[in-house]
Amino acid sequence: MKIRSVTYFCDPGFPPSERIVRAAADFLSGAKAAYEQAGYDVQSTRLATPPFLQMLGESNLEALPRLAGDLEALIGDAGIGYASAGPALPEWPRSYEVVPEAIAATRNVFFSGVMAERRRGVVPRAVGLCARVIVDCAPIDPNGFANLRFAALANVPPGSPFFPAAYHGGGKPAFAVATEAADLAVQAFTGAPSVETGRAELVAQIERHAKAIEEASRQLGRRRTAGIPAPSFGGIDFSLAPFPEQAKSVGTAFERLGVAKVGLHGSLAAAAIVAEAVDRAKFARAGFSGLMLPVMEDATLASAAAEHTLTVKDLLLYSAVCGTGLDTVPLPGDATSHQIEALLIDLAALSARLNKPLTARLLPIPGKQAGDPTDFKFEYFSNSRVLRLDAEDIEGPLAAEQAFDLHPR
Repeated sequence: MKIRSVTYFCDPGFPPSERIVRAAADFLSGAKAAYEQAGYDVQSTRLATPPFLQMLGESNLEALPRLAGDLEALIGDAGIGYASAGPALPEWPRSYEVVPEAIAATRNVFFSGVMAERRRGVVPRAVGLCARVIVDCAPIDPNGFANLRFAALANVPPGSPFFPAAYHGGGKPAFAVATEAADLAVQAFTGAPSVETGRAELVAQIERHAKAIEEASRQLGRRRTAGIPAPSFGGIDFSLAPFPEQAKSVGTAFERLGVAKVGLHGSLAAAAIVAEAVDRAKFARAGFSGLMLPVMEDATLASAAAEHTLTVKDLLLYSAVCGTGLDTVPLPGDATSHQIEALLIDLAALSARLNKPLTARLLPIPGKQAGDPTDFKFEYFSNSRVLRLDAEDIEGPLAAEQAFDLHPR
């Protein structure tokens, strides 16, 4: 197990304050050292801001590429790996339209867009705007890679350390930890004589690691930097995120539970068991704290998708019991915004009905059709094949722009 990221939440303002970013960098440097001393590799350090519109103001939205560029330069100079400038908001449709230009202008700044939230329900217009962002971002990079830095959000609160969903809810600075812990599930269920035995082992391992991370985090929360108040500890997003190796794969954990191949029947039960083990564990929670199924970041999931065993519909089904929804899903390059909108509204409705945060990070690949192999050259991806998108344009009441509420069960 390793720490995927330590994320510092703050408001650097616009233009972004070098002093605030430097204070964040100093804190993150100390945090990385502290977690490493506790025995954990730290993959990256990150900074997350409030929704960018709150920093820019509605009349200054056209300056988003400048904000993103300034932020990227500051974090680069300070030694922070990535920044998230938060989500576009349904109240200001124009905020979605400026995101592709800001993504094109940067390499290490992430964005998102709200498509459903608890106080308003599902917002079809925002769903469509998120779909348009995805389509507009696809050709920025020849292999559709720019969409790695955008996610559509449904009922995602502030404070999650996982990107692209991370954003600051305002107030004093805070920090949170994201884990990369799929290997714990693989180890727990390998050779386990029963579900109960494997689950108990997984819960014990989560709690053991969480205790060590929490102890180091509480010490960090007392550090004041450059006159800026010490950030509060926002908790651990102890999600079972994978790495593209078989031994660090959620899909492998499913198979160790007894599923012959991810995507075959039995996979939903496996997903529910693994995700529920995280729910049972006691720790200071942040973000999703569940099961993540990013197709391209998981060697076993990528293999199952390449063999046509795992489909988009399967992933949507598992979203009912997992943590984050649809993540790094390769789609045909000619997918229209209306087709993607149909998929997104399913995910948004699922989130509202189940009262849980879900996201969609979709990767239409220019020039690729369903079944074509992917050819990403990225150390955190395992190549697969483009998945089929069974969707057509939405019509009738679902195509109306009015938000609709779904009471959770």
